Amino acid sequence: MSAVEAIGTENSVGRAPRLQRFSTDGGRPLSRRSATYAALDLGTNNCRLLVARPVRDPGNPVDENFRIVDAFSRIVRLGEGLSQTGRLSEAAIRRTIDALLVCRDKMAARGVTRSRLIATEACRAAANGQEFIERVRERAGLELEVISRETEARLAAEGCASLADASAKSVVLFDIGGGSSEIVWLAAGAGAAGGERVRHWTSLQLGVVTLAERFGGSEVSFAQFSAMTDLVESELQHFLANAAREERCDRFHLLGTSGTVTTLAGVHLNLARYDRRRVDGLWMSRAEIDAVMTRLRRMSYAERSQNSCIGPDRADLVLAGCAILEGIRRCFPSEWIRIADRGLREGMLLELMRADQSFD
Repeated sequence: MSAVEAIGTENSVGRAPRLQRFSTDGGRPLSRRSATYAALDLGTNNCRLLVARPVRDPGNPVDENFRIVDAFSRIVRLGEGLSQTGRLSEAAIRRTIDALLVCRDKMAARGVTRSRLIATEACRAAANGQEFIERVRERAGLELEVISRETEARLAAEGCASLADASAKSVVLFDIGGGSSEIVWLAAGAGAAGGERVRHWTSLQLGVVTLAERFGGSEVSFAQFSAMTDLVESELQHFLANAAREERCDRFHLLGTSGTVTTLAGVHLNLARYDRRRVDGLWMSRAEIDAVMTRLRRMSYAERSQNSCIGPDRADLVLAGCAILEGIRRCFPSEWIRIADRGLREGMLLELMRADQSFD
């Protein structure tokens, strides 16, 4: 599996999926060559869309490539206040539906023929999650699929496994979300699909939004940061006991996908503007991660807000993400972390294209 090629983008095992189909020629079946695919990931904090077409390389038939033709990402904070009330707020629902209308229009404009639209922790946890799904169906005409935590872990593996070091016997993949964080132990298996490499997985009901609401996010003291990190480490102990039986080699490494790790990478690189091409696939050493986290913890809320790779929308969440990362690093010490600016959406696109035999 080779890297994804992106053009013209904005910065960006449960039950069988419901795959939506769109047609631009009066409902007649469309050939694989004309297929355009969409993957939407609605999380606790973000709404993200990718639209892509398969790329075939006759000289290398084992490659599975796609080209991104459109993208959209907006922070909607769907899960804002959920940890306190148990419900999605009306303001959050309206913000999210506005973003989903943009996604609907983009899919229509690009002539999307196959799609998968998923929702994760906020909709799983909210008492009014199903009511929200129905409102989206009525208002935007989109059928959101609330996926299980296991499916979320598997899709993350599908989307990111191509960045794992081929010489490593095992890799720990983590996806730090807004309402939950998925941790996946990947076995060796160069050339295998990401889902086939999953040996162990867990989902922590801890994300950047839930931790920031519980411990504070704007101004985070040393004691608050330590408390968040200790909580994450404690929650990982059962998974750690299972994973401890697996073999680690000298090239064992962590593989991170989330706004937390891409933000850390952007700050580390001192980017004047976030650049996916420089971040996706970046290797960061233990010392570099230590240094950038120390730098972030010394920043005031105002300084984080003004940083081009953080901004006001993430300024109150990034330190909670750093605490989750620190808890993971304590449990799985590694000299290297590889940064992935890819994940669930890429995993969905690959699965859709494989199901249609688009790479054959």
